[in-house]
Amino acid sequence: MPSIETYRKRAKQLVRWHRERNYSIGAKLRLLPRYAQITDAAALAMQLPLTLAQEIVAVEAGFGNWNGLKASTASSSGSAAIAAQDESAQNRSTAPQELSAAVPILFVRNVTAAAQFYRDKLGFHIDFLHGQPPFYGSVSRDLACLHLRFVHEPNFTALAAREGSLILAGIEVTDVKALFEEFEARGAEFPQRLARQIWGGIDFHVRDPDGNVISFVQYLPVAGTDSKE
Repeated sequence: MPSIETYRKRAKQLVRWHRERNYSIGAKLRLLPRYAQITDAAALAMQLPLTLAQEIVAVEAGFGNWNGLKASTASSSGSAAIAAQDESAQNRSTAPQELSAAVPILFVRNVTAAAQFYRDKLGFHIDFLHGQPPFYGSVSRDLACLHLRFVHEPNFTALAAREGSLILAGIEVTDVKALFEEFEARGAEFPQRLARQIWGGIDFHVRDPDGNVISFVQYLPVAGTDSKE
């Protein structure tokens, strides 16, 4: 079992990541039940004291709190502690793995301009812009998150023009009609306006300045769908 000093260094590393605005801190905070719904942006906006980082490290190691981790490392030579760790490891190895939400990464020629487009035209918040000038960034709205990466020429622009309806990201929404009306009022460009699909949903597409097409969709049951749509 690692020493307590190893865990202390790990906690200090998390504090440093937070200070450097590393978006992965959000996933670490969500390990704690009281932060299960926190967004990456909110995680970076809050304070991350060393005590909270230590709690995260303890939970990662399979303990309820930092004191429990310290006590276990102090008595790790005891058979009871070893047995408990073996059982915990066995439970982790047999438990089904749960994946977090996927985050699409869009290729853009100007990260700052792209982030401003998503903010001004689509109502997203700018979570962070990394670099001087920025070469990577993140925007989010509610539980939806998109990352933006600088490239000299987006590879999908010409392909999207040839293929049509080449979607780079799909975002599920609760009221697609209201969102469409909001985006229309903001002056967004729609390569596809509202359309009911045979697979049981209504969607529309938005194209950003770099040619990336985003689908906003509301899934509806095929049977019993409101006939007024």
